[in-house]
Amino acid sequence: MNILLLGEYSRLHNSLKEGLLKLGHHVVVQGFNDGFKAYPVDLLFEKKWDRGFRKKLKIAMYMVSGFDISSYLTYRQFLANKSQFEGYDVVQLINENSFFCDPYYEKKILNHLFEKNKKVFLLSCGDDYSNVKYGFENPEFKSGIIPYLEGKIAPKDFQNVLKYRKESFQQLHTFLMERIAGIIASDLDYDIPLRNNSKYLGLIPNPINTEEIPFTPLLIEDKIRIFLGINTESYFKKGCDYFEKVLAIIAEKYPEKVEIMVTRNIPYQEYIVLNNKAHILLDMTYANDQGYNALEAMAKGKVVFTGAEKEFETYYQLTESVAINAKPDVAYLVDQLTLLIENPQVLVTIGERARRFVEKEHDYCTISEKYLRIWN
Repeated sequence: MNILLLGEYSRLHNSLKEGLLKLGHHVVVQGFNDGFKAYPVDLLFEKKWDRGFRKKLKIAMYMVSGFDISSYLTYRQFLANKSQFEGYDVVQLINENSFFCDPYYEKKILNHLFEKNKKVFLLSCGDDYSNVKYGFENPEFKSGIIPYLEGKIAPKDFQNVLKYRKESFQQLHTFLMERIAGIIASDLDYDIPLRNNSKYLGLIPNPINTEEIPFTPLLIEDKIRIFLGINTESYFKKGCDYFEKVLAIIAEKYPEKVEIMVTRNIPYQEYIVLNNKAHILLDMTYANDQGYNALEAMAKGKVVFTGAEKEFETYYQLTESVAINAKPDVAYLVDQLTLLIENPQVLVTIGERARRFVEKEHDYCTISEKYLRIWN
């Protein structure tokens, strides 16, 4: 098959590409120069007027005229490369807003994709109309909307989520639902809000290429190393405020037993170096299941504080922990870390289980075969 994967911000599409290539298919990944993460893509687009003085000028221009110059310039990039977006058996969008354009220009690009390719599918693996709507209507649902509802995030800093509540993005959602072949969710955080959607085709777990991620059993010779890699744009959404409070308590409680590593907005390659050194990774507090970042660490045998709710355990029929279910609760998190610090063998055991879980449920070739079955 000839396959185009549109968008990349977690390495999901790169891992899926690796599996599909191994199975003998032709795959192209398109994406943007996504800030400090900088995941590799075959067809690179640039977000223009997206920082500094030009971003301020863009915002002023939009407020006066309603014209979004970034969207227009992305559309121009698409037109200059449109032949590379044609003739595929399958196109998969990573999001309802894969090109980060306003709905007017997004629809113009999407219309071309629908006209010039056989099938177009949509992934739900981040914020979109369905899960944002579900989060606001079900505030008890564990999601990154909770810190916004608690007043921790200002509306101006939450526009990447709030835009899906605008009428124009609701219309974009309807436009997509009428034309796509179907929707696929990457984990339970996106599966649950889609269960009543007629276009929903089911959950396919994140693909992880464990052949490229060596497993190293946790060896604790001196201090237990705890790593928190912060992306400041999602600081409250990931629950990093809780993690930082917890680490302050742990550092004071166990100065001779732990080494704490905290970074902010570092490139992916630098992040991985520190990630590799850690025994424990603090991922996020507002999740029911694991995203790519957590799974990659679990594949290495790390103990990850992330989403691992009861529904996750039930879905995968787990009877023992493969990760620590993180909650936005300082006392609870301190207790969980204390248990691990005072019982290092528990760390080793969970790390071994985590690797086996990823190999069993997230193998990139097995996951690629699941995509092929659904696409066909």
